Amino acid sequence: MGARVSQLLAGLAPSATLAVDAKAKALKAAGEPVIGYGAGEPNFDTPAHIVAAAIDAAHDPANYKYTPTAGLPLLREAIATKTLRDSGLHINPSQVLVTNGGKHAVATTFMTLVDPGDEVLIPAPYWTTYPEAVYLAGGTPVAVPTSESNGFRVTVEDLEKYRTPKTKLLVFVSPSNPTGAVCSPEQVAEIGRWAAEHNVWVMCDEIYEHLVYGDARHVSLPVVAPEIGDRFVVVNGVAKTYAMTGWRIGWMIGPKDVMDAAVNYQSQTTSNISNIAQVASATALNGSLDDVAMMRAAFDARRQKMVSMLNDIPGVSCPTPEGAFYCFPNVTGLLGRPLGGKVSSTSAELAEHLLETIKIAVVPGEAFGAPGYFRLSYALGDDDLAEGLLRLRDFVARA
Repeated sequence: MGARVSQLLAGLAPSATLAVDAKAKALKAAGEPVIGYGAGEPNFDTPAHIVAAAIDAAHDPANYKYTPTAGLPLLREAIATKTLRDSGLHINPSQVLVTNGGKHAVATTFMTLVDPGDEVLIPAPYWTTYPEAVYLAGGTPVAVPTSESNGFRVTVEDLEKYRTPKTKLLVFVSPSNPTGAVCSPEQVAEIGRWAAEHNVWVMCDEIYEHLVYGDARHVSLPVVAPEIGDRFVVVNGVAKTYAMTGWRIGWMIGPKDVMDAAVNYQSQTTSNISNIAQVASATALNGSLDDVAMMRAAFDARRQKMVSMLNDIPGVSCPTPEGAFYCFPNVTGLLGRPLGGKVSSTSAELAEHLLETIKIAVVPGEAFGAPGYFRLSYALGDDDLAEGLLRLRDFVARA
Protein backbone atom coordinates (compact mmCIF):
# COMPACT_ATOMS: atom_id res chain seq x y z
CA MET A 1 0.00 0.00 0.00
CA GLY A 2 1.38 3.41 -0.97
CA ALA A 3 1.88 6.45 1.18
CA ARG A 4 -1.29 8.17 2.35
CA VAL A 5 0.06 11.66 1.60
CA SER A 6 1.39 12.74 -1.77
CA GLN A 7 5.15 13.01 -2.19
CA LEU A 8 4.66 16.64 -3.20
CA LEU A 9 3.05 17.69 0.06
CA ALA A 10 5.14 15.33 2.16
CA GLY A 11 8.15 17.36 0.99
CA LEU A 12 6.60 20.73 1.86
CA ALA A 13 7.82 22.58 4.95
CA PRO A 14 5.23 24.28 7.17
CA SER A 15 5.26 28.05 7.58
CA ALA A 16 7.72 28.70 10.41
CA THR A 17 6.29 32.12 11.17
CA LEU A 18 2.73 30.82 11.45
CA ALA A 19 3.94 27.86 13.53
CA VAL A 20 5.68 30.15 16.03
CA ASP A 21 2.63 32.42 16.20
CA ALA A 22 0.28 29.46 16.72
CA LYS A 23 2.43 28.05 19.52
CA ALA A 24 2.63 31.43 21.23
CA LYS A 25 -1.14 31.92 21.02
CA ALA A 26 -1.78 28.41 22.34
CA LEU A 27 0.47 29.01 25.36
CA LYS A 28 -1.16 32.37 25.98
CA ALA A 29 -4.60 30.78 25.83
CA ALA A 30 -3.40 28.29 28.44
CA GLY A 31 -2.57 31.16 30.77
CA GLU A 32 1.15 31.53 30.03
CA PRO A 33 2.43 35.15 29.92
CA VAL A 34 3.78 34.76 26.40
CA ILE A 35 4.85 37.76 24.32
CA GLY A 36 4.88 36.95 20.62
CA TYR A 37 7.28 38.63 18.22
CA GLY A 38 6.57 36.05 15.52
CA ALA A 39 3.73 37.18 13.30
CA GLY A 40 4.05 39.98 10.76
CA GLU A 41 0.73 41.44 11.78
CA PRO A 42 -0.06 45.05 12.72
CA ASN A 43 -1.63 45.32 16.16
CA PHE A 44 -3.90 48.13 14.95
CA ASP A 45 -7.57 47.69 14.11
CA THR A 46 -8.59 47.99 10.47
CA PRO A 47 -9.65 51.65 10.01
CA ALA A 48 -13.33 52.17 10.81
CA HIS A 49 -14.38 53.49 7.38
CA ILE A 50 -13.10 50.29 5.77
CA VAL A 51 -15.05 48.15 8.21
CA ALA A 52 -18.16 50.26 7.56
CA ALA A 53 -17.83 49.59 3.83
CA ALA A 54 -17.71 45.85 4.53
CA ILE A 55 -20.86 46.08 6.67
CA ASP A 56 -22.68 47.87 3.85
CA ALA A 57 -21.40 45.29 1.37
CA ALA A 58 -22.75 42.48 3.53
CA HIS A 59 -26.23 43.94 3.13
CA ASP A 60 -25.98 44.12 -0.67
CA PRO A 61 -27.42 40.98 -2.33
CA ALA A 62 -25.10 41.52 -5.31
CA ASN A 63 -22.30 40.27 -3.07
CA TYR A 64 -24.06 37.01 -2.29
CA LYS A 65 -23.30 35.57 -5.73
CA TYR A 66 -20.29 34.47 -7.76
CA THR A 67 -18.38 37.34 -9.32
CA PRO A 68 -15.58 37.42 -11.93
CA THR A 69 -12.61 35.25 -11.03
CA ALA A 70 -10.14 38.07 -11.68
CA GLY A 71 -11.82 40.34 -9.15
CA LEU A 72 -14.58 42.92 -8.86
CA PRO A 73 -14.19 45.64 -11.50
CA LEU A 74 -14.26 48.35 -8.82
CA LEU A 75 -11.32 46.74 -6.99
CA ARG A 76 -9.27 46.08 -10.13
CA GLU A 77 -9.80 49.75 -11.08
CA ALA A 78 -8.79 50.83 -7.58
CA ILE A 79 -5.62 48.71 -7.72
CA ALA A 80 -4.65 50.19 -11.09
CA THR A 81 -5.24 53.73 -9.81
CA LYS A 82 -3.42 53.10 -6.54
CA THR A 83 -0.46 51.53 -8.34
CA LEU A 84 -0.04 54.62 -10.51
CA ARG A 85 -0.44 56.91 -7.49
CA ASP A 86 2.01 55.11 -5.22
CA SER A 87 4.71 53.85 -7.58
CA GLY A 88 4.18 55.49 -10.95
CA LEU A 89 3.54 52.20 -12.71
CA HIS A 90 0.92 52.49 -15.46
CA ILE A 91 -1.22 49.38 -15.75
CA ASN A 92 -4.63 48.49 -17.12
CA PRO A 93 -7.20 46.94 -14.76
CA SER A 94 -7.20 43.92 -17.10
CA GLN A 95 -3.64 43.25 -15.90
CA VAL A 96 -4.82 42.72 -12.30
CA LEU A 97 -5.78 39.44 -10.61
CA VAL A 98 -7.25 39.72 -7.11
CA THR A 99 -5.99 36.88 -4.93
CA ASN A 100 -6.61 35.40 -1.50
CA GLY A 101 -3.93 37.50 0.16
CA GLY A 102 -0.39 38.33 -0.90
CA LYS A 103 0.84 34.79 -0.26
CA HIS A 104 -1.67 33.48 -2.80
CA ALA A 105 -0.40 36.03 -5.33
CA VAL A 106 3.17 34.79 -4.79
CA ALA A 107 2.20 31.14 -5.23
CA THR A 108 0.11 31.90 -8.32
CA THR A 109 3.01 33.83 -9.88
CA PHE A 110 5.32 30.83 -9.58
CA MET A 111 2.63 28.46 -10.80
CA THR A 112 2.10 30.69 -13.83
CA LEU A 113 5.73 31.32 -14.81
CA VAL A 114 7.84 28.41 -13.54
CA ASP A 115 8.33 25.06 -15.29
CA PRO A 116 9.97 21.98 -13.79
CA GLY A 117 13.71 22.50 -13.83
CA ASP A 118 13.51 26.29 -13.90
CA GLU A 119 15.62 28.01 -11.25
CA VAL A 120 14.32 30.91 -9.18
CA LEU A 121 16.84 33.21 -7.49
CA ILE A 122 15.79 34.16 -3.96
CA PRO A 123 18.03 36.57 -2.04
CA ALA A 124 18.61 35.36 1.51
CA PRO A 125 17.51 36.03 4.18
CA TYR A 126 14.11 35.44 2.58
CA TRP A 127 10.47 35.14 3.59
CA THR A 128 9.80 31.51 4.41
CA THR A 129 7.12 31.03 1.75
CA TYR A 130 9.17 31.86 -1.34
CA PRO A 131 11.22 28.63 -1.66
CA GLU A 132 8.29 26.42 -0.70
CA ALA A 133 6.01 28.04 -3.28
CA VAL A 134 8.69 27.59 -5.95
CA TYR A 135 8.95 23.92 -4.92
CA LEU A 136 5.18 23.47 -5.28
CA ALA A 137 5.37 24.87 -8.82
CA GLY A 138 8.04 22.31 -9.73
CA GLY A 139 10.87 24.81 -9.86
CA THR A 140 14.18 24.88 -8.06
CA PRO A 141 14.63 27.62 -5.44
CA VAL A 142 18.18 28.98 -5.39
CA ALA A 143 19.15 30.99 -2.31
CA VAL A 144 21.44 33.94 -3.00
CA PRO A 145 23.24 34.88 0.24
CA THR A 146 23.58 38.56 1.09
CA SER A 147 25.86 40.18 3.63
CA GLU A 148 25.04 41.85 6.92
CA SER A 149 27.96 44.17 6.16
CA ASN A 150 25.97 45.91 3.43
CA GLY A 151 22.62 45.73 5.18
CA PHE A 152 21.49 42.50 3.49
CA ARG A 153 20.95 44.32 0.19
CA VAL A 154 21.37 41.97 -2.74
CA THR A 155 23.76 43.15 -5.45
CA VAL A 156 24.17 42.35 -9.13
CA GLU A 157 27.44 40.65 -8.23
CA ASP A 158 25.61 38.40 -5.75
CA LEU A 159 23.01 37.49 -8.36
CA GLU A 160 25.51 36.86 -11.13
CA LYS A 161 27.29 34.24 -9.01
CA TYR A 162 24.14 32.14 -8.98
CA ARG A 163 22.74 32.79 -12.45
CA THR A 164 22.76 29.75 -14.76
CA PRO A 165 21.14 28.95 -18.12
CA LYS A 166 18.22 27.57 -16.08
CA THR A 167 17.55 30.85 -14.24
CA LYS A 168 13.99 31.88 -15.09
CA LEU A 169 13.00 34.34 -12.41
CA LEU A 170 14.32 36.60 -9.64
CA VAL A 171 12.36 37.29 -6.47
CA PHE A 172 12.97 40.94 -5.58
CA VAL A 173 11.74 42.34 -2.28
CA SER A 174 12.37 45.87 -1.00
CA PRO A 175 11.51 46.60 1.80
CA SER A 176 12.53 43.13 2.86
CA ASN A 177 10.96 40.63 5.16
CA PRO A 178 12.77 39.57 7.39
CA THR A 179 15.63 42.10 7.41
CA GLY A 180 13.91 45.43 6.75
CA ALA A 181 16.50 46.19 4.07
CA VAL A 182 15.55 48.82 1.49
CA CYS A 183 17.51 49.09 -1.75
CA SER A 184 18.20 52.56 -3.09
CA PRO A 185 16.56 53.61 -6.37
CA GLU A 186 19.95 53.27 -8.08
CA GLN A 187 20.42 49.73 -6.76
CA VAL A 188 16.91 48.73 -7.85
CA ALA A 189 17.52 50.12 -11.34
CA GLU A 190 20.82 48.28 -11.61
CA ILE A 191 19.19 44.97 -10.66
CA GLY A 192 16.41 45.58 -13.15
CA ARG A 193 18.91 46.24 -15.94
CA TRP A 194 20.78 43.04 -15.01
CA ALA A 195 17.55 41.05 -15.23
CA ALA A 196 16.70 42.62 -18.60
CA GLU A 197 20.17 41.87 -19.98
CA HIS A 198 19.85 38.19 -19.11
CA ASN A 199 16.14 37.76 -19.94
CA VAL A 200 15.31 36.96 -16.32
CA TRP A 201 11.75 37.57 -15.15
CA VAL A 202 11.33 39.49 -11.89
CA MET A 203 8.63 39.04 -9.27
CA CYS A 204 8.52 42.26 -7.26
CA ASP A 205 6.92 41.78 -3.84
CA GLU A 206 5.81 45.28 -2.83
CA ILE A 207 3.68 44.38 0.19
CA TYR A 208 5.71 46.71 2.47
CA GLU A 209 5.91 49.63 0.05
CA HIS A 210 4.41 52.15 2.51
CA LEU A 211 6.46 51.03 5.50
CA VAL A 212 9.77 52.84 4.96
CA TYR A 213 11.51 55.10 7.45
CA GLY A 214 14.01 57.92 7.59
CA ASP A 215 15.61 58.67 4.24
CA ALA A 216 14.76 55.28 2.74
CA ARG A 217 12.49 55.28 -0.29
CA HIS A 218 10.59 52.51 -1.99
CA VAL A 219 10.62 52.41 -5.77
CA SER A 220 9.03 49.91 -8.13
CA LEU A 221 11.57 48.02 -10.24
CA PRO A 222 9.61 48.18 -13.52
CA VAL A 223 9.39 51.96 -13.14
CA VAL A 224 13.09 52.65 -12.49
CA ALA A 225 14.25 49.89 -14.85
CA PRO A 226 11.98 50.17 -17.91
CA GLU A 227 14.47 47.94 -19.75
CA ILE A 228 12.69 45.01 -18.13
CA GLY A 229 9.81 45.53 -20.56
CA ASP A 230 6.91 43.27 -19.65
CA ARG A 231 8.97 40.51 -18.00
CA PHE A 232 7.78 41.33 -14.51
CA VAL A 233 5.02 40.53 -12.05
CA VAL A 234 4.18 42.80 -9.10
CA VAL A 235 2.50 41.25 -6.06
CA ASN A 236 0.95 43.31 -3.30
CA GLY A 237 -1.98 43.45 -0.91
CA VAL A 238 -3.81 45.40 1.78
CA ALA A 239 -2.66 43.32 4.76
CA LYS A 240 0.32 45.28 6.05
CA THR A 241 -0.53 48.78 4.86
CA TYR A 242 -4.09 48.92 6.17
CA ALA A 243 -3.93 46.42 9.08
CA MET A 244 -6.07 43.95 7.11
CA THR A 245 -4.21 40.65 7.48
CA GLY A 246 -7.40 38.72 8.16
CA TRP A 247 -9.32 40.14 5.20
CA ARG A 248 -7.21 38.10 2.76
CA ILE A 249 -6.96 40.42 -0.22
CA GLY A 250 -3.85 40.53 -2.36
CA TRP A 251 -3.20 40.95 -6.05
CA MET A 252 -0.92 40.09 -8.90
CA ILE A 253 -0.06 42.47 -11.78
CA GLY A 254 1.63 41.40 -15.01
CA PRO A 255 1.48 41.25 -18.81
CA LYS A 256 -1.82 40.14 -20.33
CA ASP A 257 -0.76 36.67 -21.49
CA VAL A 258 0.60 35.85 -18.04
CA MET A 259 -2.46 37.27 -16.33
CA ASP A 260 -4.84 35.35 -18.59
CA ALA A 261 -3.08 32.14 -17.57
CA ALA A 262 -3.14 33.14 -13.89
CA VAL A 263 -6.87 33.89 -14.04
CA ASN A 264 -7.46 30.54 -15.72
CA TYR A 265 -5.53 28.80 -12.94
CA GLN A 266 -7.48 30.63 -10.25
CA SER A 267 -10.75 29.74 -11.96
CA GLN A 268 -9.92 26.08 -11.32
CA THR A 269 -8.73 26.57 -7.74
CA THR A 270 -10.53 29.29 -5.77
CA SER A 271 -12.89 31.08 -8.20
CA ASN A 272 -13.55 34.62 -6.98
CA ILE A 273 -12.25 35.98 -3.69
CA SER A 274 -14.69 37.16 -0.98
CA ASN A 275 -16.81 39.94 -2.42
CA ILE A 276 -17.24 41.68 0.92
CA ALA A 277 -13.50 41.80 1.53
CA GLN A 278 -12.99 43.07 -2.01
CA VAL A 279 -15.42 45.97 -1.49
CA ALA A 280 -13.70 46.86 1.78
CA SER A 281 -10.30 46.77 0.07
CA ALA A 282 -11.50 49.07 -2.72
CA THR A 283 -12.58 51.53 -0.04
CA ALA A 284 -9.13 51.27 1.56
CA LEU A 285 -7.27 51.88 -1.69
CA ASN A 286 -9.52 54.72 -2.85
CA GLY A 287 -9.25 56.55 0.49
CA SER A 288 -6.56 58.72 1.99
CA LEU A 289 -3.31 57.48 3.44
CA ASP A 290 -3.80 59.29 6.75
CA ASP A 291 -4.32 56.10 8.76
CA VAL A 292 -1.31 54.56 7.04
CA ALA A 293 0.83 57.54 8.07
CA MET A 294 -0.32 57.20 11.68
CA MET A 295 0.55 53.50 11.79
CA ARG A 296 3.89 54.09 10.08
CA ALA A 297 4.83 56.72 12.68
CA ALA A 298 4.03 54.25 15.48
CA PHE A 299 6.06 51.53 13.78
CA ASP A 300 8.97 53.94 13.37
CA ALA A 301 9.02 54.71 17.11
CA ARG A 302 8.86 51.00 17.94
CA ARG A 303 11.62 50.28 15.42
CA GLN A 304 13.97 52.68 17.13
CA LYS A 305 13.04 51.39 20.58
CA MET A 306 13.58 47.75 19.60
CA VAL A 307 16.93 48.40 17.92
CA SER A 308 18.16 50.31 20.96
CA MET A 309 17.01 47.66 23.44
CA LEU A 310 18.44 44.76 21.41
CA ASN A 311 21.80 46.44 21.06
CA ASP A 312 21.92 46.92 24.83
CA ILE A 313 21.94 43.15 25.32
CA PRO A 314 25.49 41.71 25.45
CA GLY A 315 25.98 39.17 22.67
CA VAL A 316 23.25 40.67 20.47
CA SER A 317 23.91 42.96 17.50
CA CYS A 318 21.03 44.52 15.59
CA PRO A 319 21.36 46.62 12.43
CA THR A 320 18.73 49.32 11.99
CA PRO A 321 16.02 48.24 9.53
CA GLU A 322 14.86 50.82 7.01
CA GLY A 323 11.51 49.28 6.15
CA ALA A 324 8.77 46.75 6.97
CA PHE A 325 8.28 46.07 10.71
CA TYR A 326 10.95 43.58 11.69
CA CYS A 327 14.32 43.62 13.37
CA PHE A 328 16.81 40.93 12.40
CA PRO A 329 19.42 40.79 15.15
CA ASN A 330 22.57 38.69 15.04
CA VAL A 331 22.47 36.39 18.11
CA THR A 332 25.58 34.31 17.46
CA GLY A 333 27.07 35.92 20.57
CA LEU A 334 24.48 34.06 22.66
CA LEU A 335 25.22 30.64 21.18
CA GLY A 336 27.50 28.20 22.96
CA ARG A 337 26.89 29.96 26.27
CA PRO A 338 24.96 28.62 29.27
CA LEU A 339 21.73 30.61 29.41
CA GLY A 340 19.10 29.55 31.89
CA GLY A 341 20.84 26.26 32.51
CA LYS A 342 21.15 25.31 28.84
CA VAL A 343 23.69 25.80 26.07
CA SER A 344 22.12 26.38 22.65
CA SER A 345 24.26 25.65 19.62
CA THR A 346 21.84 27.09 17.04
CA SER A 347 19.46 30.02 16.86
CA ALA A 348 16.60 27.52 16.44
CA GLU A 349 17.50 25.84 19.73
CA LEU A 350 17.84 29.20 21.45
CA ALA A 351 14.44 30.37 20.18
CA GLU A 352 12.85 27.21 21.59
CA HIS A 353 14.64 27.74 24.89
CA LEU A 354 13.45 31.35 25.17
CA LEU A 355 9.85 30.32 24.60
CA GLU A 356 10.07 27.64 27.28
CA THR A 357 11.85 29.76 29.88
CA ILE A 358 11.09 33.47 29.59
CA LYS A 359 7.99 33.07 27.40
CA ILE A 360 8.98 35.17 24.42
CA ALA A 361 8.31 33.87 20.91
CA VAL A 362 10.75 34.78 18.14
CA VAL A 363 11.35 33.21 14.74
CA PRO A 364 14.84 31.72 14.34
CA GLY A 365 16.94 32.69 11.36
CA GLU A 366 16.98 29.11 10.07
CA ALA A 367 13.45 29.73 8.78
CA PHE A 368 14.77 32.52 6.56
CA GLY A 369 17.92 30.83 5.32
CA ALA A 370 20.06 32.74 7.84
CA PRO A 371 21.11 30.70 10.90
CA GLY A 372 22.42 32.75 13.80
CA TYR A 373 19.72 35.42 13.63
CA PHE A 374 16.25 36.05 15.04
CA ARG A 375 13.35 37.85 13.42
CA LEU A 376 11.33 39.96 15.82
CA SER A 377 8.28 41.88 14.68
CA TYR A 378 7.77 45.32 16.16
CA ALA A 379 4.16 45.39 15.00
CA LEU A 380 2.98 44.55 18.53
CA GLY A 381 1.95 46.85 21.36
CA ASP A 382 4.51 49.16 22.98
CA ASP A 383 4.24 47.62 26.43
CA ASP A 384 4.65 44.05 25.22
CA LEU A 385 7.53 45.05 22.97
CA ALA A 386 9.48 46.51 25.89
CA GLU A 387 8.52 43.82 28.40
CA GLY A 388 9.72 40.93 26.24
CA LEU A 389 13.06 42.58 25.52
CA LEU A 390 13.57 43.35 29.21
CA ARG A 391 13.00 39.67 29.92
CA LEU A 392 15.64 38.79 27.34
CA ARG A 393 18.11 41.33 28.71
CA ASP A 394 17.69 40.07 32.27
CA PHE A 395 17.88 36.44 31.14
CA VAL A 396 21.21 37.05 29.45
CA ALA A 397 22.49 39.13 32.38
CA ARG A 398 21.81 36.28 34.81
CA ALA A 399 23.98 33.87 32.82
